[in-house]
Parts: sequence; C-alpha cells; structure tokens
Amino acid sequence: MKYPDYLFETSWEVCNKVGGIHTVVSTKAKTLVGKLNSNLILIGPDICKDNMENQEFEEDYSLFKSWKSYAQSKGLKIRIGKWKIIGEPIVVLVDFSQYFSQKDDIFSDFWEEYGLDSITGGWDYIEPCLFGYASAKVIENFYEFYAEAKDRIVAQFHEWMTGSGILYLKKHCPQIATAFTTHASVLGRCLAGNNMSLYSSLQYYEGENIANQFNMRAKYSMEKLSALNADVFTTVSEITNNECKQFFKKSADVITPNGFENDFVPQANEYEEISTNARKKIIEIAQKLTSTTISQDAFLIINSGRYEFKNKGIDVFIKALGEVNKSKIEKDVVAVIAVPAYNVDSQKDAILNEIKANNLNNSQEDKVKIIFIPSYLDGKDGLVDIAYFDFLTGFDLSIFPSYYEPWGYTPMESLAFGVPSITTSLAGFGLWMKNGKYDIDKALSVIERTDENTEEVISKIKTTIEEFLKNDSKESQNLKAKAMNLSLSVLWKNLIDNYLQAYNIALSKAEARKEQYSHKQACCEEFKNKINWGESPNWKKIFVKQKMPSKLEFLQTLSKNIWWTWNSEAYELFEYIDKEKFLKYERSPIHLLESLSQEEIENLLKDEIFLEKIDKVEQVFNSYMQKAERKEGDMIAYLSMEFGLHDTLKIFSGGLGMLAGDYLKQASDSNKNMIGIGLLYRNGYFTQQITKEGYQISAQYPQKFTHLPLQAEKDENGLWRKITLAFPGRNIYAKIWRCDVGR
Repeated sequence: MKYPDYLFETSWEVCNKVGGIHTVVSTKAKTLVGKLNSNLILIGPDICKDNMENQEFEEDYSLFKSWKSYAQSKGLKIRIGKWKIIGEPIVVLVDFSQYFSQKDDIFSDFWEEYGLDSITGGWDYIEPCLFGYASAKVIENFYEFYAEAKDRIVAQFHEWMTGSGILYLKKHCPQIATAFTTHASVLGRCLAGNNMSLYSSLQYYEGENIANQFNMRAKYSMEKLSALNADVFTTVSEITNNECKQFFKKSADVITPNGFENDFVPQANEYEEISTNARKKIIEIAQKLTSTTISQDAFLIINSGRYEFKNKGIDVFIKALGEVNKSKIEKDVVAVIAVPAYNVDSQKDAILNEIKANNLNNSQEDKVKIIFIPSYLDGKDGLVDIAYFDFLTGFDLSIFPSYYEPWGYTPMESLAFGVPSITTSLAGFGLWMKNGKYDIDKALSVIERTDENTEEVISKIKTTIEEFLKNDSKESQNLKAKAMNLSLSVLWKNLIDNYLQAYNIALSKAEARKEQYSHKQACCEEFKNKINWGESPNWKKIFVKQKMPSKLEFLQTLSKNIWWTWNSEAYELFEYIDKEKFLKYERSPIHLLESLSQEEIENLLKDEIFLEKIDKVEQVFNSYMQKAERKEGDMIAYLSMEFGLHDTLKIFSGGLGMLAGDYLKQASDSNKNMIGIGLLYRNGYFTQQITKEGYQISAQYPQKFTHLPLQAEKDENGLWRKITLAFPGRNIYAKIWRCDVGR
C-alpha cells in the first residue's frame, strides 16, 4: 500500500474541541505521524481572537518559513505550529475572516460550477464553508510552492463544514486527490433530533424533501455535493452509510471506523490510586448532595457526552434507573449524568424533569441516587475538580443507550479505562463490535435497539444492571481487565489501514487525471534559485560514548577505519567476537561493539587467543597508517557516483561501484595521494543529469525534488573550483556536497 507524499487533513475541530471529531482527528494523528512524519499537515480554523491563546496550539516560526512568506505574499493569513497532543503533528491555522466580504462571489461560483444551493444558509453555514474554502486556498498555495507532477497528494475534509474545499480543489488542483468523510449525515441527525422514525422509515425519506421541510437545504446541498465530487467518500459506520445511500444515492467507498489511542490511560501502578480517589470523590459528592449515607461499596454508574436527550439515550438511561429503583436491590447505586449544559432551568430542563417523572428523589429510602453534573469535567469545574478520564476510572459501569450515534466514543473510552459498558446496536461502535469477531463477554453489552422497542431496551438495561450488582469483587476486577483488553482491538494501529485504503482509491483517480498536471513544477523562483533556504533544521547529535578497557580500545579505532574490510585478519577479528551478532548487525563492527555487555567484554579480556590477534592486527594497522602519512605526488580527485567499499557503507548499487571501490583500496595499499568524491545516498534516491553552463554533473537526491538549485564557480583561470548542490529544508535535512577540483 502506497502512502501519500503529502496528506492534508482539514477539520473545524483541529485544535478546536467541539465534539467527537476532535477525538477522531487528534488520536489518529499519532499513527499517521508515524507513517508520514512531517508530510502530514492538519488544517484548522484560527478562531482565537482578541489576544486569546489557543491552548492546544503552539506556534513554531521555523516551520515552512519560506512557504509561509510566499503564502502571506499571496494574501493568505496563516499560523504554523504543532498541535500539543501525542505525536505533535504539524498544524496550519487559517484566518478566513478576509473572505467574509467575498462570500457572495464565492457561493455564486460554486452555484455556477456545481449547483451548490447556499441561498438559505445562515451564519452557521456561511462561516464553516468559508473556512473550508480558505483551507483549500492554503493547500493550493502549498501545492504551487512545493509540489511537482510526480507527488502523490491527498486532501481529506471532515464533515459538510469543510466540503467547500473539495469543490474548490476539484476545479483548481486536479493533481490533489480529495477524500470526504461524513461522521453523521445532516438529515439523519435532523430526523432523529425531531423524534421522527429514522430507521424503520428511512427508505421513504427523500433527501430534497426532508431538507426543504426542515430548512436544511444549504447544509444538505454542501454535504451531498461533497460526497459526489470527492475522489473517495467514507463514513465511520454502516449506520451512517445507510443514510448516505438513501439521501445521496451513493454508498461510501470505504467504511473508516474510528480508532483510539490509549497512551493517556494510567499504567497499572497508578491506575488503582486514581480509581480509588475518584470513587471516594463520587461517593462524597453523592452524600453531600443527597444528605444521605451511602455505603463505600456502592455500585457506581455513569452516563456522559453531549446533551442530546433522545439521541444519546439519556431518557432511556433515566427510565431504566427508575425501574431499578423500584426493584428490591440491596446494594446502593449512585448514577452520575455528566453532560455539559448551559444554565439549567430546573422547571424546563429535560433531564431534571425525567428524573422527577421516574420518582428518583434521592431520599434515604431510595437505593438509587442520581446526580446531574451539567459541567465539562476539565479538573476545574468547582465540584468534582477531577479531569473526566480520571473521574471515569472510579465507576463500575457506563451506560450509553444511544438512539442516534454514528460512532460513539464514550463506550470505547470507558473500556480503555477499565469500565464495562452498555451501548446499543444503533451506535456505530456498538454495531461494529457486535458484528466483529470480538469476545465482548460481559465487558461490553450491545443491546438491540430499533424505532419501536424502547420499553424492551429499558428492561434489558435494568436486567443488566441487576446482574452486575450480583458480581463479587473478584469478578468485578476480571471484568475491568476484560474491558481494557477489549479496547485494544480498536486502537488506531489496527484500524488505520481503512483510511490508507481510501487514500489509495483517491490517488488512483488523481493519477487518471495526470495529463492535466504532467507539466507541474514548483513555481516559486525563490524556491528554485536560492541556496540559502532559511528552513533547514538545526541538526544536533547526541552521542553516548562507549568506554572500552585499554586492552580493547584499538577495536573502536579499527571499527571506524574502512581498512578492516579488505584486511582478512582485521575482518576475522570482529567475526571472532561473535559471528552470529556480526551477521545480525550486517557486519557492522561499530554496532557489534556497542551491543557488547559488560560480561562479554570481560570474557574477551580473558581470551588469550583473541588478545594475541588484537596485538597482531594493531601492529599491522599502525605501520600501514604511518606509511600513509608520507604520501607523495599531486592530489588525485577520483569522482564517482558510487563506491563499493563494503555493505556497511551503502553508497553503491552495482558493478561501477565495485570497480570504484577496488580502485580506492588499491590506491590506499599503494599509498597514492588520492581522494574519492561521491554522493551520500538515502532511500528513494534517483539519478539525474544536470547541466550548468556546459558542464555536466551527475547528481542524486530524493525523489521529492526533481530539480535542485546548482551552483558551480570558476577561479580566476576559468577552472571549475566548486560545485554545490543544495536541498531545500522543509523540515527534513539539508545536505551540501562540495568538490574542490581542477576541472
């Protein structure tokens, strides 16, 4: 599977936490950075104004310095830096406010080109669409500055909110392969939120009619056109895919289920302490708020997420607790609803009214106590003062009986933090786990849910809670361990191939358009002609030097002189140390010596045969080097594209290299005043002939750059004295070769 040379990923939630997509993009970034390094570039909105600081973003003025200047010269307003998450992906934040005054022209062009219906779009439509447009302009500018015809480039856009970027790039940049991911369809969320039967009646809903009925024409139009015009269309679950089939008359090309990274899950040695503290805090809060005494072994249940009363199944959750409270249970139950909300009106709030309707009064007689925390748990809420994930570890069970949940991160997160969970078949995650070959056991309960079986769902939740209440301490601990183990199946490393498959589909379609961009070269004159790029990283190396005993110090000297490769006794010296290791490290004596343990070194010091071999080789080597200090005659510069000296020095590929290597070895043995001048190879290099004022030079450099600036200087006699090849920085490396020769 081929990876893109560049992957741009655009979302309204890059460095801007709004909902679940923030989790999708941020957790996936670590895995993508591992595969693409700095060629993954995330694009988000620059919406922190009036000296407000984006807490997730750290600007880095050294990143893409030359391109940033070029972009700004074209009127783009961007900031470049890192997302302060695991993996630290590169982020470009885009200020799109400059396009507010141009919105009519922009939407007019989209209408003429694609039939995009923006007339009814309010500000919640206009603002994100202009961000998508601005993001595409930024990608286009980067493409103009750096890209060439051979580059494989993918631009992925999440949700209808960025879909305008797909429409723009399709017209203006045919080389860029576009991917569109819808996490929840506009109309599906609308129907579910308006208490209409989404699933049993889906086949009867026509997209245009529903969009008109609920005044969703603009958003629906953008979403549908994005799906139809992207090179590859993906959804996160089969649930959403069914909606797309009906509303767009197009199925997803690839299902890309959401993964998870568990780097921030506490290790075993600290998990218990965090969990114990959280549990104490929950019970303490419950006792103070209810003015009752609650046993320390109470069973703790949590529901969390966005405040979507029906879609998230909060109504069903409360009703199930009401039924448990009516039954004859002996154990205390404390249920927490941790759902951020605005100022809560106790008379009109849906959650509070449902709690009252189900007679959950938090009295001393009630075995079930329920607490509603309408705050985002960031550790600074003033009540819990524990961050959500640490708070989560204190619970025995989480319940998310969703009605409309295209994916659903909350049960996945619960499992990762050792909390068994209940979800439904109408949650993408629940359906994925139910249909997959996973041993979910009791760690994850996936309840079948439809439009008509709400009472059955309530009954099953009640029964499941009562079964959990019967578990003893040992069984509860086993379930926690099973929950954690089950979460490993949905780590990004196991699911990222779905995205890579989508990118390959998109790139294949872009490749079919290659006649439209076969001439493409990096267009910036500054990029083509300047040697001083101003972007080269300041490389520093840190070495931990191995200290050998005095009797073995010569081994380190010998390992760093290529002479050992053609002196049989020197070669056998390293082979004698450990033949298997020597072969394992591809006959690299440096790696061999660094791998030696203290015990192995001490054994060598006791080996008289080995010590005799060292003395003999050292005498021959010292004599050889002393003779080399008295070389006579003019310096001979021997230029070759490759030198086959040894496998550990990978600067050759065939017969020419072997011949050149033998010349250098013989010249050394003959004590000739000769120096070999070649090129440093890296993986993926290719050869190209460059002509500079009639002087032809063979150069090798990364495939990312089909042209490089070259300078050749003559002295006062008209002889070539210096040839310089320079690599642009772009957060990789810059390497310069100089040859000081007569001609």
